[in-house]
Amino acid sequence: MNAVEEDAQLASDPTLDLFATLHARPGRADEVRRALETVRAPTRREPGCIAFDCFASIRDADEFCIHSRWRDLAAFERHAALPHTVAFLAQMHDLLDPALRIALAQRM
Repeated sequence: MNAVEEDAQLASDPTLDLFATLHARPGRADEVRRALETVRAPTRREPGCIAFDCFASIRDADEFCIHSRWRDLAAFERHAALPHTVAFLAQMHDLLDPALRIALAQRM
């Protein structure tokens, strides 16, 4: 495959990736970890979910990251409206520092 063909393939790839960095409020890291562990399995079972992985920082015990990959924008939007996602986001409101960073991106 030459560079032009590769660029055309990437341009036609509808998959989306979400990158999120979460920072727990002081003393709430264990609750954030449990919430991530709880939401992981139902999210991975969603038909449009290609991957859903959670990470804990090795340098900051209060920092966590999420990387998820979705078949397309519609799959991500369905995910965002599901009860387990809505419940997770509501729970995070009290557990996280408000400086939440989220990027929804498409491969270049």
